Amino acid sequence: MLTWTEKLHVKKEWKVVQLEKKFADMPVGCNMLVVTPLIVDAYIQNIPFGKSVSFPTMRKELAMQYQAEKTCPVSTGIFLRISAEAAYEEYGRTKSDEKITPFWRAIDQNMNVAKKLTCGISFVSERRVREGID
Repeated sequence: MLTWTEKLHVKKEWKVVQLEKKFADMPVGCNMLVVTPLIVDAYIQNIPFGKSVSFPTMRKELAMQYQAEKTCPVSTGIFLRISAEAAYEEYGRTKSDEKITPFWRAIDQNMNVAKKLTCGISFVSERRVREGID
């Protein structure tokens, strides 16, 4: 079984696909971006200290960056968790959150994914409070 860090670095290529049927919030014919774990991780790393970005905003900005209309909510959500879990694995090794991906800027304690994280909701909440987010 792969570690979260290994899952983060799995070789994947991003792609834009044209939907043949309606999917989530996207109509037939929509050009949908399918990201990679490293793209999501890099996006989160660029969120400034003290700021947060909602999941819909992340999807919108990634779609614009890769010239698509929308970003796949399913893969983006999965890769958001992979990024967070890989960062927490690094935190476990270093006991420092200064050089890990600041996933608490993209995940708040009310999101479903927060309830699944190994670190627990309190880890996310504490860092958001420390940065003045919320």
